[in-house]
Amino acid sequence: MHYSIGVEYALHCLTYLVDLPNGAHIGIQELATYQGVSETYLSKTFTKLAKAGIVRSLPGVRGGYQLARDPQDISFWDVVEAIEGPSSLFRCTEVRQHCILFKDKEIPADVLGAPCTIRMVMQDAEEQMKTYLKGKTLAWLQEVLKEKIPSERQEAMSRWFQQALMQR
Repeated sequence: MHYSIGVEYALHCLTYLVDLPNGAHIGIQELATYQGVSETYLSKTFTKLAKAGIVRSLPGVRGGYQLARDPQDISFWDVVEAIEGPSSLFRCTEVRQHCILFKDKEIPADVLGAPCTIRMVMQDAEEQMKTYLKGKTLAWLQEVLKEKIPSERQEAMSRWFQQALMQR
């Protein structure tokens, strides 16, 4: 089990959007340049984020993206689901029904009628993970990063994005 690198790029780029001045937007080209990833790849990622209502796309040559919701209202799970889709991590295919004991025989009612315990455990674990990720928001992340990232690097990042905004 793993999330695609798109989730990581999305979360990083969204943290940059949190710091944009009110009403400002930034283009994919600038985000891709700053992050060191191809514009095409990041554009596909942001299309998914826009479709999920996490970012808003502003069309045109000077267009770009901005957050569509308050950072407090965008959870890590929102981003994961936007990038990875809503499917479950574990898919129970009822392999227990292929047991040699049932070969060429009718599968007993206690097997057919009972929920698969393995599936129940895996679904419970996934729900716990979802709950945890739903509790972590972009606003929370921004506060943690402000404490962890040295102020010189924060200022350098801010200057870089300010220059990118002025060049648009």
